Amino acid sequence: QPAVGSGVERLTAFAALARQYPGVPLIFTGGSGSLTDQSIKEADFAGVFLDQLGVDPARMTYENQSRNTYENAVESKKLAGDVTTAPWVLITSAMHMPRAVGVFREVGWNVIPYPVDYSTTGEEAWSIQFNLAGGIGALRSGLHEFVGLAAYRLTGRTDALFPAPSDATRAR
Repeated sequence: QPAVGSGVERLTAFAALARQYPGVPLIFTGGSGSLTDQSIKEADFAGVFLDQLGVDPARMTYENQSRNTYENAVESKKLAGDVTTAPWVLITSAMHMPRAVGVFREVGWNVIPYPVDYSTTGEEAWSIQFNLAGGIGALRSGLHEFVGLAAYRLTGRTDALFPAPSDATRAR
């Protein structure tokens, strides 16, 4: 039985869009990010959850060999073949979206970003808070993405440090 955490919006948005667009192919990509334990694959558990949400298994392709965002793009492209030049909706957490867009575009995908799982409180007012644990957690998440963006740029896995919307995305 799959257990869901804070990233569940990636799956619920996926299911909602799958229902909204019944004729399009669907790929869920996610292996294990662990360097030492490859026994638990995200796509395998996502499949059970998406099936429970009513997503037609016949439309689904699951990629479970990837260990990072770059491999998500490369391994999924192998499964999708030449249709990656058509527009694909890329669903991931908002904080992770810039790196994901840059990597998928660099590999040859034509992606439309669909960010979910925003890390906000919904409050517009700024306040001074002394929440050391919360602050360190937020800093860790932000640094993880910034270091990832920088590393992917330096290794040529993305063509921009902060990928901007494409002309096609701006027109939507």
